[in-house]
Amino acid sequence: MGNMLDVLFSVEKKCPVCKENFDVTRVRSRLVLIKQDSDFCSYYKDINPYYYKIWMCPHCGYAAQDANFEDILPAAAEKVKKFFAGRDIQIDLSGKRSREQGIVSHQLAIVCGELAGVPASRLAGMHLRLGWLYRETQQTMQEQATLIKAVEYYEIALEKENMPIGSMTELTITYLIGDLLRRTGASDKALLYLSKVVSSPQAKQEKRIADLARDVWQDMRAESRMKEASVQQS
Repeated sequence: MGNMLDVLFSVEKKCPVCKENFDVTRVRSRLVLIKQDSDFCSYYKDINPYYYKIWMCPHCGYAAQDANFEDILPAAAEKVKKFFAGRDIQIDLSGKRSREQGIVSHQLAIVCGELAGVPASRLAGMHLRLGWLYRETQQTMQEQATLIKAVEYYEIALEKENMPIGSMTELTITYLIGDLLRRTGASDKALLYLSKVVSSPQAKQEKRIADLARDVWQDMRAESRMKEASVQQS
């Protein structure tokens, strides 16, 4: 782990809520990908960059995703200020983070995001990553509950937001909802979303997503056949 410190570096930022300066820890982008789950959770050599995706101001408690940290309206900043006023925060997340700190940072950012009324897609993304952090420690109940919230927010995003959202197309989000529904045991609804992906006219342009949807769909079909077979045997 000697090269761990080469991967992390520190930058000074100004909090858009309380206007104080503080240090954030960032991850250099030259990470080695080991593998990726069907819901895009990625595993890297040496470090988990998800621990550092959320910046948090130690002065006032405001936390948000790095890419959107400065993107908060004055009225929303007031709400965040009011919420944290009189609470003794005393959480400093600068420097190297533990998994627990990664989890806490996401929980805080979700609270701030809800207060600030950020788009559903942003809340969905934070819940999804929080679910991945729980997966890392096999906290299955927490993971499931968090992924269910991610599904709810992604469904709102599909209905109300303009596509694409960042690098995610409508087809990608439809696929992701299907996969998360499968992971949380809602198989029938999962199949509906996955079949939308496979039968979409966009599937030809987005072959990787269509292939992923077919793989998940086939796994589910195989699982249900095995279940049927074991029911018949018993």
